[in-house]
Amino acid sequence: MTRPSRTKTLALLCVTFVVSFCSFAYEFVYSELLTVMYGGTVTQYVVTIGLYFFSLGVGAALSDDLAGDRPSNFFRTEVYLAVVAPAGFLLVVALNSVRLPQFVPAELVWVVARSPVVAVGFLSGFELPLLTRMVEDEEGDTSELLPAWASNAVDAVHDAVVRLLGVFWHVERSAGERSGLSLVLAMDYVGGLVGAVVYARVLYPRLGLVPTIFVLAFLNGVAALAFLARFSGRWGLFRGERRTLVGRESAALVAACLLVTAACGAAVVEHERVDRSVSAAYLEQDVENDYAPGAMAVTVVGQQTTTYQHVVEYERRWTGSGPNPYFEGETDRCLRLGTAVQLCDSWADTYHSGLVDVPMTRFAHSPETDVLLVGGGDYVAVDHLREYGVDVDHVDIDAEFMAYARNDSFLSSWHDDAHAYDRLNTTAGDGYAYVQETNETYDVVLLDVPGATDDDLLKLYSTEFYGAVRDRLEPDGVVVTWAYDGNAYGDHAKAFSNTVRDAGFTRYAPYWGWEDIDADGDVERVERFYVLAPDRAENTTGAAFDVTRGDDYVRKYGDRYRDVRWRELPRYNGVEVNSIFDPNYDIIVDRQ
Repeated sequence: MTRPSRTKTLALLCVTFVVSFCSFAYEFVYSELLTVMYGGTVTQYVVTIGLYFFSLGVGAALSDDLAGDRPSNFFRTEVYLAVVAPAGFLLVVALNSVRLPQFVPAELVWVVARSPVVAVGFLSGFELPLLTRMVEDEEGDTSELLPAWASNAVDAVHDAVVRLLGVFWHVERSAGERSGLSLVLAMDYVGGLVGAVVYARVLYPRLGLVPTIFVLAFLNGVAALAFLARFSGRWGLFRGERRTLVGRESAALVAACLLVTAACGAAVVEHERVDRSVSAAYLEQDVENDYAPGAMAVTVVGQQTTTYQHVVEYERRWTGSGPNPYFEGETDRCLRLGTAVQLCDSWADTYHSGLVDVPMTRFAHSPETDVLLVGGGDYVAVDHLREYGVDVDHVDIDAEFMAYARNDSFLSSWHDDAHAYDRLNTTAGDGYAYVQETNETYDVVLLDVPGATDDDLLKLYSTEFYGAVRDRLEPDGVVVTWAYDGNAYGDHAKAFSNTVRDAGFTRYAPYWGWEDIDADGDVERVERFYVLAPDRAENTTGAAFDVTRGDDYVRKYGDRYRDVRWRELPRYNGVEVNSIFDPNYDIIVDRQ
């Protein structure tokens, strides 16, 4: 193999690695984006990957029709990907950032939201066939691509693998030279693996979804320009050599490639600003839908992506014409984790008083009381528990968020350095695994966990999880969790009730958190809670709480808690429980 031919082949294989890296990563970006927007991790990933591979196959089937000028068509494909991929990403965000007319069918929105996946898969389908043909067009022994020492090492590994294959298949040792198809496929698979690992370990947790799509588009643009520089007869850097690959591109397309690559590069450099702008556009619509369409503005003040979730702090501002029914003052600072609001200044204290202070009236204030807190990585619930001097075992899966919470000024104002509480034992781990493995028993288990908006969370709403929690309770122990209002989320409430009953909880005491959050003189219901007791529990008749033991909040609303009574947890006919291996998706709350 001549030196020019060898360098061309190596360049093509390097380009294969880059485009495969981007192609695999695009799948994950779109899958996660659709999960964020529409919920249902398994559903979105399965549908996205299925559509992607279908359109990939269609593109590959049509690639022979691009044989007229393979180099030029490959260059164009990379330019189009650098444009289509981020444009499609922004389209999906836009669909969820504007208020669509009611006459627009939901099925049409579903199709449009997934059209970028099809477009990116279709374009990616051209890449490997074009690259394979170009590698095969190069003459020479492919065994000469690597230095002698590297070739010897590869041959040794190859011989060992072939001997292993010979145990199970009929094999014949090939003589050094590899086909263009095998070389390109090998590099494609390596690039895909690296793309998956880098996305999962670096791009998504450190940059987040919005910057990642521009990083990948930038790499497509760079690959196109590198390819152009090596192989273009008009724009390349090696015009003097005899060419087997000739690309002819207009100045306009080359200029467009430079412009797109530069724009994506600028978006990567300014990724924090771009991320804030895109997030704010989406959050404003999402917050409006949660509260008051057309009457709430949002400003993102900070955000971070951890391994498990996207953390956003924002301020919401009432823009409606009438009195603000949602909070007192001009703005309200809030924290959002993934798709759910974790807390807002206007109701954070009320929520945690309902979760902690109300059920703690069942127990004397004593270090003898043992509490397990699942979730609550913001440490606000720990701050409330600290007032009772109890022992607290705390488990939350997201160590990065807990580190963020310890140092963030907004959250610090709420938890008051509760992470330093001397009776606190915090474990960074999966709450489901913790309750399955621990041998400790508790008087109270507090579940400060995300809402059931995603199938990632199904196990925290499963009969196996609640069964393990039940086994961790003292004879008179109880479980406390916030709950969706059954009137608004009937299917969820029925599936949840049957699941909890199946795990051995037969009694419950439902109650609300109360507060005058907008300072208009009227007290509003803020959050729904359940105290759950297993069938063996004692003292589950009559009043659920002893308000004489309550703090200022409980005493203030004592009349509302004094009459809370234990009830039989209902069982609904025809409603399946939610189990790890037999999930009931009715337990997932539709956010649309």
